[in-house]
Amino acid sequence: MKIVKRKKSKHNGLFIFLMLLPALLFIATFTYYPMFKGIVMAFQSYSLWNLSETRFIGFENFRTLFRFGSDNVFYSTLWNSVKWVFISLFFQLHIGFFLALLLKKKFIGRGIYQGIIFFPWAISGFMIGIIWRWMFNGHSGVINDILIKVGILNQPFGFLSEPSAALYSVIAANVWYGIPFFTIMILAALQGVPEELYEASQMDGASSWQKFLHITLPFIKPVLVLTTLLRGIWILNFPDIIYAMTGGGPAGSSHIITTYMIEKTMSLDYGMASAVGVIIMLILTLYTIVYLMVSRFEELGDF
Repeated sequence: MKIVKRKKSKHNGLFIFLMLLPALLFIATFTYYPMFKGIVMAFQSYSLWNLSETRFIGFENFRTLFRFGSDNVFYSTLWNSVKWVFISLFFQLHIGFFLALLLKKKFIGRGIYQGIIFFPWAISGFMIGIIWRWMFNGHSGVINDILIKVGILNQPFGFLSEPSAALYSVIAANVWYGIPFFTIMILAALQGVPEELYEASQMDGASSWQKFLHITLPFIKPVLVLTTLLRGIWILNFPDIIYAMTGGGPAGSSHIITTYMIEKTMSLDYGMASAVGVIIMLILTLYTIVYLMVSRFEELGDF
């Protein structure tokens, strides 16, 4: 009887392995192999313009990225990446939180308002970039037209052609795109707060602000922390809007690290592009470790 069970168990295990094999091969071929190949290329001089000169050069690509010089835009790209993530997160979180609080209350037409607010999340990032590029157009853009009519501007302003304004323009588009994510997540968390707690606090004479501080925030804090960390990863690894609106320009002023990698790839310098990709993987790995640690603390109730 035991022998029959062992044979049946081995047969089931083999069957499960064979069923999973196509998926494993697909992931290995299109995810892990390119990743490991990219890591190897980061330590090579690898340009499609001159494949005959492909060779290992150690850390030379990384030295080039981190060298000091007025013509090196990589440091400004890193600083742009920080601004891109944190400014976007700040406004997405706070505006999304405010809208979620409004949508929690029942009012006529709430479903229509929810549809309008959630609509941007259904559009691709690249399409969002194209729409906002037209809106920020320096000659016929609707934003310039509105600002001129209300008297803020006297003449059209090149939001995407001015180095000082390009990054903040794409951040504005990214904020608009990311608000629905926080609204959806926070609204779901708010609906999970027991109404009995609000009723009890009302009987104790608690004000609306006290209810918010001592009931609402403690209950939705895990959602706020984890969604903020998760969204931070997505924003850093989300070049679609920038590439559609400015392509990293003008003069690299709106580049973040992921669009900079795309630029190096498009110039066919795969060695340098892979080096940037390795740096991105290291940043995301460190960020993921922080995310997992915070998630662990949340589960234990220690955060």
